[in-house]
Amino acid sequence: MYAEDEYLMLSGIQHFLFCPRQWALIHIEQIWTENAYTAEGQVLHKKVDEPFTKEKRKDRIISRAMAVSSKTLGLSGILDVIEFVRGQSGIDLPGRTGKWLPLIVEYKRGKKKKFAYDHVQLMAQAICVEESFAVSLEYGYMYYHQTDSREKVLFSAGLRQLTIQTAQEMHDLYARRQIPKAAYFRNCQKCSLYDACRPRLTKRAKSVHNYIYGAEL
Repeated sequence: MYAEDEYLMLSGIQHFLFCPRQWALIHIEQIWTENAYTAEGQVLHKKVDEPFTKEKRKDRIISRAMAVSSKTLGLSGILDVIEFVRGQSGIDLPGRTGKWLPLIVEYKRGKKKKFAYDHVQLMAQAICVEESFAVSLEYGYMYYHQTDSREKVLFSAGLRQLTIQTAQEMHDLYARRQIPKAAYFRNCQKCSLYDACRPRLTKRAKSVHNYIYGAEL
């Protein structure tokens, strides 16, 4: 269990899986620059992140920008959207009758990725919600703006374990204040931190994909 003053940013877990060096530059060195991709993402989330905004649609309550945290993961952040759907199982909501099942929807600027970066972030959000409401969640959703598609993500045992393991690695790296060496990839030039990172000038390191994504989730 982590204390509140040890919490790291929940959104950083996706950065960490994509590139531990990028995550460390942002969260340890406090280096951040914008490019077209990050700017588009900011615009998308401004449309979603309206704190305390709630919307009722028949048997569905939609809440935006809810703050969540997890003592188990040591992470805290803001949910894009969480929907409470009336059903046979779920939680009690103040002033509402019946049971309401929480469903998380995470918004992304681009399209579905080859690896499970986004799924791990969604799983981390789910663990936060499970701790907050004492409920077990079986799935959530990713919405990809570029393809205007909504993907159902199952919260498998493998995905849960990967999420917990990744959070632990983040805390270990943060505690050591260690900046990993760069590993140059084709997409590095699209990164907003390319100039600060200078991956071509750093010794190539073993890709995290080899050990994180070797097993099926």
